[in-house]
Amino acid sequence: MIALHFGAGNIGRGFIGLLLSQSGYEVVFSDVNQDIVQELQKRGQYTVTLANETHDQLQVTGVTAIDGTDLEKVAETVAKADLVTTAVGVNILKHIAKGIALGIERRVAQGAAPLHVIACENAIGGSTQLKEHVFTHLPEEVKAKAEQIVAFPDAAVDRIVPIQHHEDRLAVTVEPFHEWVIDESAMFDGYKVIDGVHYVTNLQPFIERKLFTVNTGHATAAYIGNLHRYETIQQAMADEQVVSEVKATLAESGGALIAHYQFNQAEHQQYIDTIIERFRNTELTDEISRVGRSPIRKLSPNDRLVRPAMLALEVGIEPKHLANVMAAALRFDVADDPESVELQQLLKAIGINETLTKVTSLSKDHPIHRMVVASYEASSAK
Repeated sequence: MIALHFGAGNIGRGFIGLLLSQSGYEVVFSDVNQDIVQELQKRGQYTVTLANETHDQLQVTGVTAIDGTDLEKVAETVAKADLVTTAVGVNILKHIAKGIALGIERRVAQGAAPLHVIACENAIGGSTQLKEHVFTHLPEEVKAKAEQIVAFPDAAVDRIVPIQHHEDRLAVTVEPFHEWVIDESAMFDGYKVIDGVHYVTNLQPFIERKLFTVNTGHATAAYIGNLHRYETIQQAMADEQVVSEVKATLAESGGALIAHYQFNQAEHQQYIDTIIERFRNTELTDEISRVGRSPIRKLSPNDRLVRPAMLALEVGIEPKHLANVMAAALRFDVADDPESVELQQLLKAIGINETLTKVTSLSKDHPIHRMVVASYEASSAK
């Protein structure tokens, strides 16, 4: 069995590729990093180290890679694959869509077996978005046939894989915890179960639980930690003032989730506690500059800060701590992050009110907009 995975970065190798290999797939990575591609082709294996006290090591074998810019090779591999997955970042999905589309055309022409294409991204509806990109490249006469043999089930994924540097360029360190949830209602009957994956018939609660707990909490630790001049999440989470802000923020997003999805309150609190302990893991070194990067995307209407704040407001919870995090995100100024640079330029050019409306879509008279501006201005007065 062949699984084609787009993205041979740390998440691809240390999370998705690892689980696929453990489930018996021959994993073929597609990437544009020629050094990584050549190393995978040469060695056919790599080591994953767990960030626990014993630093357990897992050997991933039977892997190879292809050049992601070689559309012919990509299409050929899609045509013969038993599964296609991605971990490239939601903004990159449109760039890999053409190769997938060409492969699907070949599958249709060959009468190939059904195929699942699963985007493992930090986004709501990642696979659905990928399908839209792919179908723009398919001829009209192929689309209807493709609908019959290719499914794009959405997924939610969770594993902290920080930026890292090893002498062995293929080695990767990951936290022990992982969660991969797939919407089986969008899958063909008789699908092969991937070991370590949780299959559900209603994915939305799991996606929002993860995004508005893990991603919201991570962003809070990063942006509040940045205000305190910390360099890593672990440094920030050693400061009880930062931890208190993370807990208060997750209480707001948690209250919204419980109200909207009827989660058990005690179980959700246990989930929050587990997340906070993951952030405290001293076996990891996760840079705030990584976790906080792309603040414009993270301040967008359906992402980890604005969306849970809106949900909280709907159920009568004042999202003042979420507003504080949004204000802190506006102060995230990292020179090598293009979105951070763009955000700071916007603030200087058009001011806080118009910038906030532009990136969040919140009107100036919206209560959350007012809370964010008040918090932002209060911090500038210090």
